[in-house]
Amino acid sequence: MSTQQDVLDAATRARAASHGLALATRAQKDRALLGMADALEAGQEALLSANAEDVARAEAGGTPPNIVDRLRLTPDRLAGMAQGLRDVAALPDPVGEVVRGTKLPNGLELRQLRVPFGVVGMIYEARPNVTADAAGICLKSGNAVLLRGSSSARSSNAAIVAALREAAAAAGLEPDVVQLVPGDSHDSVKALMRARGLVDVLIPRGGAGLIRSVVEESTVPVIETGVGNCHVYVDRAADLDKALAIVLNAKTHRTSVCNAAESLLVHADVADEFLPRVVAALQEAGVTVHGDAAFTAYDGVVAASEEDYATEYLSLDISAAVVGSLTEAIEHIRRFSSQHSDAIVTEDLGAARLFTAAVDSAAVLVNASTRFTDGGEFGFGAEIGISTQKLHARGPMGLPEMTSTKYVVTGDGHVR
Repeated sequence: MSTQQDVLDAATRARAASHGLALATRAQKDRALLGMADALEAGQEALLSANAEDVARAEAGGTPPNIVDRLRLTPDRLAGMAQGLRDVAALPDPVGEVVRGTKLPNGLELRQLRVPFGVVGMIYEARPNVTADAAGICLKSGNAVLLRGSSSARSSNAAIVAALREAAAAAGLEPDVVQLVPGDSHDSVKALMRARGLVDVLIPRGGAGLIRSVVEESTVPVIETGVGNCHVYVDRAADLDKALAIVLNAKTHRTSVCNAAESLLVHADVADEFLPRVVAALQEAGVTVHGDAAFTAYDGVVAASEEDYATEYLSLDISAAVVGSLTEAIEHIRRFSSQHSDAIVTEDLGAARLFTAAVDSAAVLVNASTRFTDGGEFGFGAEIGISTQKLHARGPMGLPEMTSTKYVVTGDGHVR
């Protein structure tokens, strides 16, 4: 049997399973989610063993350390995955929520309700925690999910999905509400992208190349989750102690994630005071600064190229520049930002208002680290991704963003 047919068969099973899941009660879904969380904890030894195979294979193949970090599971990360499922179980069920309702002048009752998409396809790289996050969010929002992780995480993903399917079945749901897409080759990805009519929406989550490929080649509608070339701008009215703490957190808290800061902008009026402090602190943390002429005056700073300012490093590197004004900072961000998360540090309310109005990103932060752009930090529970597009959803995608709507019209023999 061909890879394409294997994928279509899996999608057909997911479509059938989605019909029952759409009718499941919140209690049934929550029972399955809690069972999934318990299954991850009970299977910790087997899951970590499977992950160790993936990590060893990646390290032997010369995979960069930041990618290995995304791939690696630890007891703490596994516990976080389980807690994420429990957090989702505790959230309100979006299915059936009335978005708006009214009684028309002719007496018809009109309600717009949240409903599941049906079948969601996920194409993602490395991070096996996404497997549990995506499965949990899709299940709670009434969607069957087809998971196509990278081959680098195949052992981890297989073990996680096996545990999740067993827990779903034990809760009385069809296990095919959660499936791995068959095959490790690009053929399986291509088949998923072309399964229009069986798969309702695709969500790519990974690097720029993966996202671009899915957006350009898929015939299934795509919700684009974005690359994170995130900026921190230190304004002339910034509290420099706050600014230093925010820059360090945004860059070094965890470098391999999309909401880590990749570029630093500093207003010229505070550059003389702030640059020596921030360069020293970043270098002490192991960060290589790629800077303009103002920054390269300091030892160890590498001269930045145009490419540096457009780069999502996902490593201990940051591009940096001094700007002459708030307007210049905004223009720089408009040119290089990936419209994910951009932050201003300032005590000037007017500057903050202008920045938040002028910077067109999914999240704009004032006096806070870009690391807060996260479904969990926003109180949404585990997220399925951070959308940087403008249609349907933008920013961290929690449960409501994983639904569509339909209108229910109730009359009493009405005819037109």
